[in-house]
Amino acid sequence: MKFYISPFTASTFKIHLYSTRSKPTWNSSQTNLFITNPTLLAVESCNSMAHLKQIQSQMTRTGIIFHVFPISRILTFCALSDTGDLNYAHRLFNHFPNPNVYMWNIMIRGYLKLQLHVKGLSLFRLMVRKCVEMDRRSFVFGLKACEGLLAGESVHSLVWKVGFECDLVVQNGLVHFYGERGRLDSARKVFDESCVRDVVSWTSLINGYVKQGMSDEALRVFELMEASGVQPNEITMITVFSACSQKGDLELGRSLHDYVKRMNLNSSLNLMNSILDMYVKCCSLVTAQEIFENMRTRDVFSWTSLINGYAKNGELVLAKKLFDEMPERNIVSWNAMIAGYSQNNKPKEAIELFYAMENASLIPIETTLICVLSACAQSGCLDLGQWIYFHYIKRNQIQLTVTLGNAFIDMYAKCGHIDAAAELFNGMQEKDLVSWNSMIVGFASHGQAMKSLNLFEQIIEIGYKPDKITFIGVLSACSHGGLLTQGRTYFKEMENIYGLKPTVEHYACMIDLLGRNGLLDEAYGSIVEMPMEADKAVWGAVLSACRMHGNVELGKLATEKLLILDPNDSGIYVLMESLCAMRQKWDEVKMVRSMMRGKGVKKTPGCSCIKVEGEFHEFLVADNSHPESETIYKVLGELISLSRVEDTSGVNCIVENEVHIL
Repeated sequence: MKFYISPFTASTFKIHLYSTRSKPTWNSSQTNLFITNPTLLAVESCNSMAHLKQIQSQMTRTGIIFHVFPISRILTFCALSDTGDLNYAHRLFNHFPNPNVYMWNIMIRGYLKLQLHVKGLSLFRLMVRKCVEMDRRSFVFGLKACEGLLAGESVHSLVWKVGFECDLVVQNGLVHFYGERGRLDSARKVFDESCVRDVVSWTSLINGYVKQGMSDEALRVFELMEASGVQPNEITMITVFSACSQKGDLELGRSLHDYVKRMNLNSSLNLMNSILDMYVKCCSLVTAQEIFENMRTRDVFSWTSLINGYAKNGELVLAKKLFDEMPERNIVSWNAMIAGYSQNNKPKEAIELFYAMENASLIPIETTLICVLSACAQSGCLDLGQWIYFHYIKRNQIQLTVTLGNAFIDMYAKCGHIDAAAELFNGMQEKDLVSWNSMIVGFASHGQAMKSLNLFEQIIEIGYKPDKITFIGVLSACSHGGLLTQGRTYFKEMENIYGLKPTVEHYACMIDLLGRNGLLDEAYGSIVEMPMEADKAVWGAVLSACRMHGNVELGKLATEKLLILDPNDSGIYVLMESLCAMRQKWDEVKMVRSMMRGKGVKKTPGCSCIKVEGEFHEFLVADNSHPESETIYKVLGELISLSRVEDTSGVNCIVENEVHIL
């Protein structure tokens, strides 16, 4: 056998082999000899590619580099080490004659480690074409390289052809592959036909059901596992707690927690996090807090899970306290807190926290942007919404996902930019029903009833089945547009054609439509015939219609109903007072004001906010609390003076309205 060693360069290493002999055999005696070799032992403590190349040079001088075991160790470091170099590994692999199955497997694993699934699968296919004798790991790595179902099914077919269908490791890989891709029928078939099953087999199947949200089936498989005498491990229990979290069954969660204690399972950080998360998602925050406090170690997930629980349950002070105490935060932690503010109608706080996150040089994920856009929609903060669009989407030429696109549409529509919302909607390459609903509701709220109804007809033509949100938008459009006949028709079609039972929101839209058209008796009759109790929206629509058409008696009834539902809403008293004043019923005006005083209800002052250099400034009517209030009032006084101007016809236009600081 003759070898020619090419000169080393900084980035290449080539072995040219001229031989008619077969490849070196990797036998136990050789392996034992190599294991004790000092140069080869140095690979185990290697921490950089520069160090590795020095070791490789020494191995070349001693000649051991040309044997399979030593070169495999070099290859393993290059392909799998965090300080390795997969490209270098690839060049070594390509220039080594007849690499064995271990080396092929290492290279596929290297590509998988870097999420280069296509290259990993290509190498697996090359392995098949070259008739390399595969082992069980080859099939497992091959399955992991398959992103598509068809490719995985091809590997499954190959498993049968070469006789690995009864291999436990391969079977487990197949169950995992099908489960991850939602093909639970195939996963269950492989599982049921398995010659033997271990804890990994059961856990893979349970995990598949959990991934698809089938918590009941996952828990049934867990029961079968127990009945079969297979003891769950830590990963099994983490998966089962996830199923319990999906189900939201606190009693079951507690019994599973007790089971873990009885079985003396290793209470690792991951397992404790899953138990903590279960209690959070089952809304048992007191128990979750106790577990959190008793945890020996905590990571970012532990903190974020509890923050998320408090935020979703409206306990924003506790959530923020935990957030501030976190030793380290990641983007998910920030997102949990921003989402908490946004979902609890605290847009100002959500936006301020987003600015703080920006200052911390963190790049937001899609969920963060969706939450911030929701906050922008709530507060009318169009500037920030536009900045997000141009800074993150346009500048980086990012293709909008459907979900993010929907958030932008909603933000533009609620901030009064319905044309921008429509432009974005029309430019979206992919839309879902939420996209259409957002535009239907958006056009309706802007009084563009016909555009809203035209979109409804389009989604029917396309083949979408409208949902309850769609009809809220459609009925709202009819109400704002005064389209009484169309509104009646759509309300009937909702149940008769589309099989959707009207909710209280749909009745509120219809009653608003009838009220705007002066049909107050019919509106009241509809309330009486409603299959559910009328809520604030329903009686609020009646009271607004009574004010519009001067119906004091029905207005009184609506007020009584509203005050039962929310006795502290000052807006109800204001509407009733206005109605009585319109009809010049001054005694009743006094009575309404007296009721307000007696119950300690005060008018909610008008409130507005403005953002200057990333900081929000909030103002109430006649507010003196702002540190710059003196300067603000001075400027306002100057504006009032300037408002006394003479128009072109010579008529003095004097601003007589009461001035309020907004």
